[in-house]
Amino acid sequence: MKVHKEGTGFLLTLFTILFVVNVTLYHSMGKNFLFYAVAFLSSVLFLLVLNFFRSPYRRFPYDSEGLVIAPADGTIVAIEEVMENEILHTRCMQVSIFMSIFNVHANWFPVNGTVKYVAHQDGRFMAAYLPKSSTENERSTVVITTRNGIDILARQIAGAMARRIVTYAKPGDTCHVNEQMGFIKFGSRVDVFLPVDAEILVEMDQKVTGNQTPIARLSRCV
Repeated sequence: MKVHKEGTGFLLTLFTILFVVNVTLYHSMGKNFLFYAVAFLSSVLFLLVLNFFRSPYRRFPYDSEGLVIAPADGTIVAIEEVMENEILHTRCMQVSIFMSIFNVHANWFPVNGTVKYVAHQDGRFMAAYLPKSSTENERSTVVITTRNGIDILARQIAGAMARRIVTYAKPGDTCHVNEQMGFIKFGSRVDVFLPVDAEILVEMDQKVTGNQTPIARLSRCV
């Protein structure tokens, strides 16, 4: 299993702290119940964090032209027509994916195109599955223009546990499906805003896999 680069430093620090704690307990108290309990809990904690920072190799297996691919692992928690007032200032179809702490937390570009806009907004850290988290939580927004001139907005949203959003996209970059857009540390959410005439290919509560599951088909792809 490959470890994501965003987790390398954190995992090394955590391992060092847990190692020191366990060695100190061993030398001060020997192999008693407390030592074995702490050793067990330390192992479980480290494995959970290691699992969180896993970085699987993924390639979308089909032609992605005209499709919007899930940018993240998780569960579909919103499919609705909304007014996107922050960036696009138009009505859109919003598809939201909630990531639990057990999901892969790398984020992929949902479409091929050119990065038009990138912005980070500070905010709150309420539970990411709540609708208000899309506009009130800390978030990073990326707008991608496809070769057919369609703007697709992807928004990385911090959750109650997430305290850091990493966004690799830069304005002017050429981006493709199969490339990572960023990473969100711990439970969080990604919203995708699409044209209102896009054909939605997923359903509420459906489990999706980042860079694998098509979530929509764009009607204007000639």
